[in-house]
Amino acid sequence: MGARGVRYGRPMARLPLYATASRGTEPYLAQELEALGARRIRQDRGGVRFMADLDEILRVCLHSRVAMRVLYPLGTFEARGAEGLYEAARQVAWEEWLDARTTFAVDATLKDSEHDHSGFVALKLKDAIVDRLREKLGRRPDVDTRHPTYRVVAHLAKSTLTLSLDLCGEPLFKRGYRVKTTPAPLKETLAASMLIAAGYTGEEPLADPMCGSGTLVIEAGYIAQRRPPSLQRSFALEDWPAFSVKAKPLLEQLRREAQAQVRPAPFPIFARDRDEDALAAVKRNVAAAGLSPAVKIEEADVLRADAPEGPPGLLITNPPYGERLGSGGQKGMKSFFFSLSEALGRWQGWRLAILAGNPAFESAFHRRPSKRAHLWNGPIDCALLQYPPLGAEA
Repeated sequence: MGARGVRYGRPMARLPLYATASRGTEPYLAQELEALGARRIRQDRGGVRFMADLDEILRVCLHSRVAMRVLYPLGTFEARGAEGLYEAARQVAWEEWLDARTTFAVDATLKDSEHDHSGFVALKLKDAIVDRLREKLGRRPDVDTRHPTYRVVAHLAKSTLTLSLDLCGEPLFKRGYRVKTTPAPLKETLAASMLIAAGYTGEEPLADPMCGSGTLVIEAGYIAQRRPPSLQRSFALEDWPAFSVKAKPLLEQLRREAQAQVRPAPFPIFARDRDEDALAAVKRNVAAAGLSPAVKIEEADVLRADAPEGPPGLLITNPPYGERLGSGGQKGMKSFFFSLSEALGRWQGWRLAILAGNPAFESAFHRRPSKRAHLWNGPIDCALLQYPPLGAEA
């Protein structure tokens, strides 16, 4: 069955783009995009649509802490069955982007689709792209799944197929510092969103007393140092023939400007955990992020340790939801949350931001939050609960 599509033409001065985001983080991404100069910003579930020229695109790729991918949509199609996928992809003018010297790969995601394997969808789309280019150019480009010039991103929701080109290449949440993990680590973009939601700007001390592999303290370190999260990486569009001549020198200029703004963290950042594996992970990850001088790593049990010496600031953390506390079930979780509230009472003057993924947390913690933000940690429905400085509650 054929497919009808809406295609966009060659790049103009300002392109219609789509930045993907973890569910619940869309408002913080929209806030970032506005600050970076994007226009016509519109939030969707799972991302934000916007308009941007090349300078603004590169600023988004370099500076965004929340975006996961930055996509250039090529078309939206009604595609049913394997033949519908093939015909939809055949309609796109791939020859305007790819030639025999470039390489490409196809990434596919499915939602409520008649197809149950994303690899099959990606293969049908790849076949259509190759056949169209062989027809138009007489030759076909090679597929390179590891380091392609162009990464085609396909999303099939029911029978609606969206095809896009990924301007970044590797997803932006892959910062490059996660060299050792612990169970259920926070995604980098979610950690950054938590910090943004909590109003953290780097102008106060910060502590995570259950730091795990250190994602929150590393993202906080980047904010405190005013360091863009993607300062050291490259982007796919640097190698696109349509962009590379202008993009490479412009990106180098933007990198120099960003590097000139980097500063030492003005206040201490504390990473604490009682688990030896977590402490080993956070030490390696902090070092890989270049933040060893800024982050103080300490072995401490949150239920027994006092607050760090010095002025108070923001305590932000992602406590266990229940799967890592051993026996005791939900009753044990409630007891832990109650004990946590009692222990944090010693952190006088510190304001709290806690990502609660267990529905029993708020009542067991027995404090009234002043703010809440709805976030998703993967498939887990969470709330970022914020509490006023301890000792200052009404």
